Amino acid sequence: MKSKPEQIHFIAIGGSVMHNLALELSGKGHTVTGSDDEIFEPSRSRLEARGLLPATEGWDTDRIHKDLDAVIIGMHARKDNPELKRAQELGLAIYSFPEFIYERSLDKQRVVIAGSHGKTTITAMIMHVLNYFDRQFDYVVGASIRGFETMVKLSDAPMIIIEGDEYLSSPLDPTPKFLRYNHHLGLISGVAWDHVNVFPSEDEYVKQFEIFADATPKAGCLVYYEEDAMTSVIGGKERADVVATGYKTHPHIIEHGVTYLLHGEHNVPLKIFGKHNLQNISGALEVLTKIGISEDQFYRAISSFEGASKRLELIAEKYDAAVYKDYAHSPSKVQATTLALREQYPERDLVACLELHTFSSLTKDFLSEYKGAMKFSYKPIVYFNPDTVQRKGLAPISADDIATAFDERSLTVFNQKEKLMEYLKGQDWKDKNLLMMTSGTFDHLPFEELKSLIN
Repeated sequence: MKSKPEQIHFIAIGGSVMHNLALELSGKGHTVTGSDDEIFEPSRSRLEARGLLPATEGWDTDRIHKDLDAVIIGMHARKDNPELKRAQELGLAIYSFPEFIYERSLDKQRVVIAGSHGKTTITAMIMHVLNYFDRQFDYVVGASIRGFETMVKLSDAPMIIIEGDEYLSSPLDPTPKFLRYNHHLGLISGVAWDHVNVFPSEDEYVKQFEIFADATPKAGCLVYYEEDAMTSVIGGKERADVVATGYKTHPHIIEHGVTYLLHGEHNVPLKIFGKHNLQNISGALEVLTKIGISEDQFYRAISSFEGASKRLELIAEKYDAAVYKDYAHSPSKVQATTLALREQYPERDLVACLELHTFSSLTKDFLSEYKGAMKFSYKPIVYFNPDTVQRKGLAPISADDIATAFDERSLTVFNQKEKLMEYLKGQDWKDKNLLMMTSGTFDHLPFEELKSLIN
C-alpha cells in the first residue's frame, strides 16, 4: 500500500464496491473525489457521512485535472463518459476497479474466489476465520460482513482475499474481473451460465473459467468443487506445477433445525444452513488449510459464522413459521436456496417468491434456464416489472412466457407489487416459510410489513 497521499477520482463512485474502495482510500489519508449520475442507499449515506458524496449528480469535466494521481472507472459509466474522455486527453492513469486492486497488491499473496454462485459466502467465511485468529490480511468482497467496517481493505498485510467476479472489468476493458487479479491461489465454486448480455452463449461463459484456471501460475494452487460436472472438468485438467484440489459437500446432520458439521468425534453446530453452504464450507476449509489455518482452528471459528449480508437473511420468525430474504437470482442460486429451506424445515411448506430483475433473468431466450429451479417450493411465485424490462432495452415478456419457461404447475406470476403483497397477506402462514429472492428490491416492497404475516 502506497504511503504517500494521492489524489484519486472515481467515475461512478456510487457502485457497491466502488464506494467502499473510495471510503477505504479516504480513510488511509488520500484525497478522494467522485461523480455519478445516480447514487442509491446505502452508498449515498455512507459517502455523505465521510464527506465524499458529490455535491451534484452528473458528470463534470472540471473534476478532472492534471494533478490527479489516478482515475478509477466503474462499470456504470460509459465509454463516451465526458470525465473519462477528459482524463484520456490529459494522459492520466486510468484504472478499472480490478486493475487498481491488483496494482496495490503486487507484493501480496493473492487469493481469488470465483464461481457462478457461492463466491461471496466462501470469501466471507475465509475472512471470518482469519479475523477470528487475528491474522493480518486485506480483502475485497461483494457484500457486508459482520465484523468488517467496509467491503474493501488495503494495507501492508502480506495477503489479500478477493471475491473474483466474472463480469467485465470496465467500459474500456471487456476482460472478466477475476482475470485481472492474477491469483496465486484460486477457487472455482461452480459454473452455471449467467450474464447473457456479455456472454451470449454458455460455451463462451464457461470459457472464462477455463482461462481463470489456466492462469494459475506455476507453484500455484487451484481449488474446485468436484461434485459439479463442469467445474470438475475444468479443475481436473492437468496443469504443469499446479496443485489442484477438489472438494465435496461437507458431511453433516440436521437436528431440531440446527445443522452440525461432522468432524471426527465432534459435531460442530452452525448458525447457517443449506447444502450449498456445506459446499461453501468445504471450499473455504481447503483454501484456509493452504494459507496456514489448521483444521481444528477452522472448526473452532466457523461455528460462529453468521453468513454474508442478504444471504438467507432471517426477517421474522415464530415457532411455526419464518420469513427469509436472499440475494438468489440466477437459476442455480434459486434452486440451491429453495432446497436449503426445504431441507432445514422439512415439516413446513415453502412459499418461494422470486423477482426477475437482472438482465439475464429478464431476457426472453434465457427464461427456459429456470425450468426446475423452484421445484422445491410447493407454492412458487415470480414477480417482474414490465417497466424494468423496457428500461433495460429488452424484448417484452409476459406472464405466459414465464409460466411456460418455469414449467411449474402451481406457479403464480405478478407484475404489480401491490397485487403481490395482497396475495401474501391473504395466505394462512401456519406451518409455512416465506422466501423472498431478489438482487433488487421488489420495486421497494415494504419488507417490514412481511413481518406481520406470521405474527
